[in-house]
Amino acid sequence: MSAQRLRAIAIHDVEPTTFGRAVEIREWLGDRGVARATLLVIPAAELRPFGHRSPDLADWLLDCIDAGDSVAQHGLTHRSRVAAHGPRRWLAHLQGGASAEFPGLDEAMTRRALKLGRSILEDAGLPTTGFVAPAYAYTPSLRRALAEEYDWWASLMSVHCPGGSRLAPACCLGNTGAVRSALAPAVATCVGRASRRLVRIDVHPADFDRAGHVRALERLLDASAGRDSVPYDEALAG
Repeated sequence: MSAQRLRAIAIHDVEPTTFGRAVEIREWLGDRGVARATLLVIPAAELRPFGHRSPDLADWLLDCIDAGDSVAQHGLTHRSRVAAHGPRRWLAHLQGGASAEFPGLDEAMTRRALKLGRSILEDAGLPTTGFVAPAYAYTPSLRRALAEEYDWWASLMSVHCPGGSRLAPACCLGNTGAVRSALAPAVATCVGRASRRLVRIDVHPADFDRAGHVRALERLLDASAGRDSVPYDEALAG
């Protein structure tokens, strides 16, 4: 696999209220040649374990794993519960507003959130070794805990594991702010074309509310059609 060029496609924000859209997106990707993807699951949106709210979602995720996809932990609630201080608060707002869950949490709170989220996923039968922070909003405490307890995690610019990282900017269309949303398709397309070894394409449920985002995703998929689609847990091994 070392000579291959890869693409890693992630469906973000999978939880009970986005379940129907997630199924549609996965089928849409499959129709466009994406055999394998990574599903980023929010363990407890609205502070309720996803498997209790939607057993059908848990069953669907298991079916996706059987078909070759991977599941990764996407925070705990995907909502900020403790405001960060000083410049970090402004940066968290810029990154994702209320979705930036981990800025503001201390070391102990960070580790509790990780442990609880992981246990919710595993109780639903979902093996979980990878992590993507909501809004890509990382903190030093979060990075330390991930390096000790997870096989991989993905930031906006790279995919990491305890032994190293691979530079691979995410093609992320974004959904916060009119200006950012308007510019995002063009920016994402440029990033996708510039990525050589590994192309990362992020798909959010809300992207499919914007025709321009859907067209940008189609361009990114067309441009990367010759690459092997791999989940994130294989992107570093390639």
